[in-house]
Amino acid sequence: MQGASDLQELWKAEEEIPFSGWDFSYLDGRMLLDQPPWSYTARAKELMGRASSVLDIATGGGERLLEMQDSWPTKVAATEGYSPNFALASVRLGPLGVRVVAADSDEFSPMPFADGEFDLVINRHAALHLDEIGRILAPGGTLLTRQVHGMWAHDLLAVFGAYPQWPDASPRKYVPWLKRVGLELVDRREWSGTLAFRDVGAVVYYLKAVPWLVPGFSVDAHLDGLLALQRQLETRGLLAFKAINYLLEARKPIGLRAT
Repeated sequence: MQGASDLQELWKAEEEIPFSGWDFSYLDGRMLLDQPPWSYTARAKELMGRASSVLDIATGGGERLLEMQDSWPTKVAATEGYSPNFALASVRLGPLGVRVVAADSDEFSPMPFADGEFDLVINRHAALHLDEIGRILAPGGTLLTRQVHGMWAHDLLAVFGAYPQWPDASPRKYVPWLKRVGLELVDRREWSGTLAFRDVGAVVYYLKAVPWLVPGFSVDAHLDGLLALQRQLETRGLLAFKAINYLLEARKPIGLRAT
C-alpha cells in the first residue's frame, strides 16, 4: 500500500474536483452501478406521449429531462432547489421553452403550481411530497418516480461511522401515503444490486458529490475510513456496496379533485 500521506494528498485532489448538475461522467470506468431490469426513462417517455403537460421535480442540471426531449409534451416545467443546479438547468432548458422554477424538494413545502396543473409528474431520486403532488396532478394524471431506498449504501456509510438519514424512505412508507391522498398505485417495482468502485479516490469524489450520505465528509476528517477502504481494495480488488432502488407509478382518479 502507498504511504498514508501520499494517499491523503491524492484523495484531497479528488476532493477538489468540481461537481455540477447530476453528472457522474467523471467516474466513468471507476464507479460501477448495476441497473434494474426496468427503465424509468423509457416509462417516463411513454407517459409523456399521452400527456399535454409534465413537471420534472428536482431536475438537477436538466440532464435526465434532456434525454427525453424527443417525447416532451407541449408544456414542460421543472423545479430545482440547489442554486448552482438551478442556474445550470435554466441555461440548458430555458431556451427550449421549459419553465424552470426555483423550489426546494422536500416533504413539507408547498409547491408553486396550481391545482391540477400537470398531466404527468416525474421524480427521479428526489423527495416526495405526495400531498402536493396529488394536488397539482390533473384528474387522470400520473406520478412516476424512481427512488433511492433509504438504506442505500448503508455498508459504505458504516465505514465512516455514518447511518442513513432517512432509513424509512421505502415503498412501505410511500405506498400508504399514496393511498391517503387518493392516488391509485399502478406499478411498484423493487430492486437491489451493487454500487462498486475501482479506487478509493472515486469514493471520495462520490461522497463529496452526494454530501447527505456522510454529513461533513472530508478526506482529513475521514482518513481512517479511507485507509480501511484502501486495505480492503488491495485485498479484494473492488469495493462493492449495497444499491437499492424502487419505482412507483400512481394515477389520480378522474373523479378526484384537489383538496
